[in-house]
Amino acid sequence: MTLSMDLGNVLGLLGVGFCFISFVMKRMVPLRVLALVANVCFIAYGLVESLLPSIVLNAALLPVNARRLWEIKRLSKEIERATRESPVSQWLLPHMHRRPFKAGEVLFRKGEVADKLVYVANGRLRLAEIGRAIGSGELIGEIGLFSPDKTRTQTIVCETDGELYEMTDEMIFQLYYQHPKLGFYLMRLLAERLIADVRRQQVQAAAA
Repeated sequence: MTLSMDLGNVLGLLGVGFCFISFVMKRMVPLRVLALVANVCFIAYGLVESLLPSIVLNAALLPVNARRLWEIKRLSKEIERATRESPVSQWLLPHMHRRPFKAGEVLFRKGEVADKLVYVANGRLRLAEIGRAIGSGELIGEIGLFSPDKTRTQTIVCETDGELYEMTDEMIFQLYYQHPKLGFYLMRLLAERLIADVRRQQVQAAAA
């Protein structure tokens, strides 16, 4: 059996090639660009060969890949604009999910699995073990999230009604994979929190 290399077969093979390369590509921007090119090739292949399934599938995937590419580029620009003094929440917030909380709600319990990062938009929380208040504008949960055993180190209770933004660990790792510079800002955040804890312990020891 012989295969004729007509236009349809060429377009189909190009689509397969670009699709395969996109799967082995590590960087997210080239991955999405190659996926878009593959979608275009498969749509053209479907039109030439009158293959409706190929047209429908790739016509549906084309805007999905285009949107993901736009989101990645937007994130990259936001991170590039951030300076050493910029708070991490400044560019994490657009990618977090908002939800309300009620007074008395236990947000985290000590020893639970740490699987999300939280930004307090408004309202007041309290670290139960040490009695420290947490107010608007604070980012919490990062120590447990990046600890070796991924467990919460404190119990956090909501003292008032309010709103928070949260991001899962999976989303954080996706953002880091898209832009490794994120690691620098998260490392800075962890260092700042650990330094603050050391200073608080020094003050408590001096007052004892």
